[in-house]
Amino acid sequence: MGGGKTIDISETGRTKAGRIIRSDKRLFVQFLAFGGVKDPQKAAQAAAKNGVCCAIYLDLNDPRGIGTLFMSEDENFFVGKLRNMLNSAPYSSFALKDEYSMFGRTYSLGYESNLDETLIDGPKRKILDPGWPWAVWYPLRRTGKFATLSTDKQRSILGEHGKLGFKYGEAGLVKDIRLACHGVDKRDNDFVIGLIGKNLHPLSSVVQAMRKTKQTSQYIEEMGPFFAGKAIIQID
Repeated sequence: MGGGKTIDISETGRTKAGRIIRSDKRLFVQFLAFGGVKDPQKAAQAAAKNGVCCAIYLDLNDPRGIGTLFMSEDENFFVGKLRNMLNSAPYSSFALKDEYSMFGRTYSLGYESNLDETLIDGPKRKILDPGWPWAVWYPLRRTGKFATLSTDKQRSILGEHGKLGFKYGEAGLVKDIRLACHGVDKRDNDFVIGLIGKNLHPLSSVVQAMRKTKQTSQYIEEMGPFFAGKAIIQID
């Protein structure tokens, strides 16, 4: 095929002077949960030995469960080096909890002045901060009706949701991670959300508060399942 127009799928931002900037960098993130893990430290040691960028969490709702979050700018990492590690001891003896499997990519909204910070450095710093070990990870899917709304209406709905999250961030309670998963989630979810905190309660509190926003109450078709846990290792 040839002769057609090129499609620009780069991430875009805007300098303070208003100039449009672009980047083809993205951070890919995969979350996997496992059961039957008698010694979580062995899982952490294997990840450290293999030099993978990750956070490993103790599962709040399963005394023999862990959650694993792996990150790379190269999508081939997930079907190469990471796949090999997960098919080796000790991971090969764990039971994969398929319902918690999530995969997403960072993205920009179009106004960010530092795309490296938005797409790579910022998300990694939040996830790997040892002072913020608690996390809640979950997928969500919007209703089809949301896509039919005007751009201004969408912006207003997302603005209400975003301002509430910003308040929690400004108060030093919650840091959020937003990942797009269109077409790479087998349950057809749109986004993967990560909430990171120093403590557990603020993460529950922000989820509760978000239920009242117009986006969540009227335009979210499905959320979850939710994974909650505390990091035992964070590796850059």
